Amino acid sequence: MHRSSRQQAILDIIAKYEIETQEELCDRLNKMNFNVTQATVSRDIKELGLYKVNGITKKYKYAYVEPEEEPVADKMQNLFKNCTQSITSANNIIVVKTMRGNGSTAGTFVDSLCIEGIIGCVAGDDTLLIIVDSNERAPYVQDILREYMM
Repeated sequence: MHRSSRQQAILDIIAKYEIETQEELCDRLNKMNFNVTQATVSRDIKELGLYKVNGITKKYKYAYVEPEEEPVADKMQNLFKNCTQSITSANNIIVVKTMRGNGSTAGTFVDSLCIEGIIGCVAGDDTLLIIVDSNERAPYVQDILREYMM
């Protein structure tokens, strides 16, 4: 089966069930005769822009936010606001601490803002490192990010 039908199946699965891991998603897809590997599912998750959010019956679940016309979707801003615990900096590096499993969610949101001066972001499980082009510009970037926490 084709990538587009597989990715649509992924969206249908995560809309219907709380899927916490890529392995769970692989199992469901394989039961639907998609014959996928974890690597394929990982690529699909990245291409679809899926996020991990707090689940109801499970600790985390995959979620999808519909793309919107606005450059920064309200849903993405709410995810950032709800998952971010602190924003600090050291020289030209800004450290965003998030709830477990939300580092990449915060990173995707920050990337979508296209803030001048950000060279790049590296996301972990509960931390996002943002590299700014100068020590002088870091407080400016930090202030912008803190506005999205309010």
